Amino acid sequence: MGIPTVAVYAEPDARTPNVYFADERAPLTGASPRQAYLDIEQLVRVARDHRADSVHPGYGFLSENAAFAEACATSGLTFIGPSAPSMRAMGNKVEARRRMMDAGVPVVPGTAALPDEQAALKAAERIGYPVLVKAAAGGGGIGMRVAQRAEELPQAFEASRRAAQTSFASPDVYLERYLSHPRHIEMQVLADAHGTTLALGERDCSIQRRHQKLLEETPAVGLSQERRAVMAEAAIKAAAAVEYQNAGTVEFIVSGDDFYFLEMNTRLQVEHPVTESVLGIDLVREQIRVARGERLPSAGFATPRGHAIEFRINAEDPLRNFMPAPRRVQRYAPPTGPGVRVDSGIRPHQEITPHFDSLLLKLIVWADDRNAAIGRGRRALQELVLTGPKTTVPFHRAVLDEPDFINGRISTGFIVEHPGLLDRTHAYAAEGSPLEPLYGGGEIAAAIAAGVVVAGER
Repeated sequence: MGIPTVAVYAEPDARTPNVYFADERAPLTGASPRQAYLDIEQLVRVARDHRADSVHPGYGFLSENAAFAEACATSGLTFIGPSAPSMRAMGNKVEARRRMMDAGVPVVPGTAALPDEQAALKAAERIGYPVLVKAAAGGGGIGMRVAQRAEELPQAFEASRRAAQTSFASPDVYLERYLSHPRHIEMQVLADAHGTTLALGERDCSIQRRHQKLLEETPAVGLSQERRAVMAEAAIKAAAAVEYQNAGTVEFIVSGDDFYFLEMNTRLQVEHPVTESVLGIDLVREQIRVARGERLPSAGFATPRGHAIEFRINAEDPLRNFMPAPRRVQRYAPPTGPGVRVDSGIRPHQEITPHFDSLLLKLIVWADDRNAAIGRGRRALQELVLTGPKTTVPFHRAVLDEPDFINGRISTGFIVEHPGLLDRTHAYAAEGSPLEPLYGGGEIAAAIAAGVVVAGER
């Protein structure tokens, strides 16, 4: 688009690829990298010092922070995202539920914020077990606890309150009915300042661990055109209920023929590339256009074509309950070829720190249909060379071999319900990529260098 950019970075990220791509670079200071990236005053000051006129918040850190959006506006910076009031309305899950009910969007049976365990027990009797205890002020699966029966609820309630206070500075929690074998399907929306709100299709995000997504795809397998249209209409209603502008995602939980509003992510999603792949558009470009005040096409974009799958490649050990496994990257060579896209934040010999989310890169594949996309995914995952940290690559290869996944029989309990995945994951982890010998690893170079030094000393 010809727009110069400024990259901000904390000290551990000084040599990451995004810093080198930017036209200008600005270091951040803070007691820790996390605190540096969350320092609103410093970020605004850096933006003004570099004469920036707008800020894109990405999809982490302050991307859903209403105070940051307000600080940008007050300082004359365009925040490339929704308004602070829209964020606040959807950021509090209890308030969001209320607004959705008023707008006629179906919600999971549940409660407002609850004051104590006794109120929770009384509400659970009315809703019916099992129930899900959720943080009112947060998302991303943080703080969620399931109580299958009444005797489990007090412990789940207290654990959720503690997690909510720690992560979101608010102990408020509420209850929802826990749906068995549901699917997690979300709708991408995009809205401008001229009254046009578009639903850009759905993404199935059901393959999860600890309520956090591992694999996403579009279109959702087995979803009828009629159901898709009704969900799209509900997503547009949800956005309109909070006067939403820019890109956002309305998340639904789907059980049988019923679907319910789950939450709205008031930002760009990690999984947005699958939507881009089937529509042939750039959502970040559209975000910038909307923020400039430009109009969206009232008739929408092109008809979706083909099938896309995104694999989140995390620095985690699937064989140890997906525990984070930060280590220095040794060899790294992404796959290429038709229908393959890699969004990466790493390079060879980069130290993966424990400070942030464990996501290393996103591997996205596109093909004419789902079976072809699965085949292309198998090939791309096999070609991906990434050694050093344990990763989710062997897990994804195992998923693509699972008959239930191939046949579209998936739910948010997929991993728990398929213990055989771990055996195949172990086998693929031992196998690695057949292309690894083609790329010299850091450990080999270091050994050669040590040998040269020793020989020289002799």
